[in-house]
Amino acid sequence: MPTIFPFSAIVGQERMRRALILNAVDSRIGGVLIRGERGTAKSTMARALAALLPNVKAVQDCRFGCDPDNSHNRCTECVERAGSNGNKLPAIERKTPFINLPVSATEDRVVGTLDIEQAIQKGERHFEAGVLASANRGLLYIDEVNLLDDHVVDVLLDSAAMGVNSVEREGISFSHPARFILVGTMNPEEGDLRPQLLDRFALSVDIIGIRDARDRVLIMERNLAFENDSEKFREEWLSKEKELAEKIVKARKIVDKVTYSSRDLLSIAALTASLNVDGHRADLVILKAARAQAAFEGRKAIDDHDIALAAELALPHRIKRTPFQQAEMSTEQLQERIEQLAGQSVPDNEDDEETDQQPQEKPAEQKKT
Repeated sequence: MPTIFPFSAIVGQERMRRALILNAVDSRIGGVLIRGERGTAKSTMARALAALLPNVKAVQDCRFGCDPDNSHNRCTECVERAGSNGNKLPAIERKTPFINLPVSATEDRVVGTLDIEQAIQKGERHFEAGVLASANRGLLYIDEVNLLDDHVVDVLLDSAAMGVNSVEREGISFSHPARFILVGTMNPEEGDLRPQLLDRFALSVDIIGIRDARDRVLIMERNLAFENDSEKFREEWLSKEKELAEKIVKARKIVDKVTYSSRDLLSIAALTASLNVDGHRADLVILKAARAQAAFEGRKAIDDHDIALAAELALPHRIKRTPFQQAEMSTEQLQERIEQLAGQSVPDNEDDEETDQQPQEKPAEQKKT
């Protein structure tokens, strides 16, 4: 197996790095679309992230890598193996999968197929697993996602959002978990995604080549060192890779415990409303990404800076712009606007109210701190 260029050794591209890390902390955010010119480390960083992530526990002999500790999200085969008594299934450790989806992929290749003939003749259900099965609990990478068939992109985004892939034909159904980190890359010069599909990607990053001469020299030096002796180069970065991996693991453990206040929710809503963002997907994405950012930094409550960092990734592809509008807002500008809007929208007596409920669940229960 070829040695992967270390994630920590990639120079610059901080927004892309942050967007990938937040999805690694919480894959429920919904993936990231990376738009930029050729040769800007898009695929290198995606592969490096997958290699960085820790091994995962999976049910032994399961084609879908089901989580043995999560009995509520298993494939049809594991449910049948466990039986009505919920018997404990044997577990193994495996590497985090990295699946590269080819542009020529069809819908059947992505979701899998049911063998109807075998079901009719032998009375047996046979499911031919697709790409979504291989990508479960891993990273699914789509290069040139704008060249992929729109219907296939829609299916991928649906599965990324729901975390389940269900296939049904002629009254026969099969389902399996499909929770993965979705990373799509594209060069805008080769065409864009339809707005409906663009909005379905949770985060978006527009990147360009690094202009600083010193950084460009550093890129050349590191690439040459890696080409000369990839194992030695990786050894030199191993301590930083382990440190980052441990930080992601710790963040995964606390992300569901990260709290947010009523003021935080109003800040997010006021920000998206003031920027005329369509729909409500952006609000939920900003909240999830802000919680992941706080967890990554080892904190259990979000603040305005977390919201600004999340909005910087969640809004660029959702804001409608005229030719004379500024291309994007900086983190500082977003934070300043959040603080201004929060001051206008939230009464003083609500500033300290917090909740640990997730936005998809029942209305937040508030408590005094």
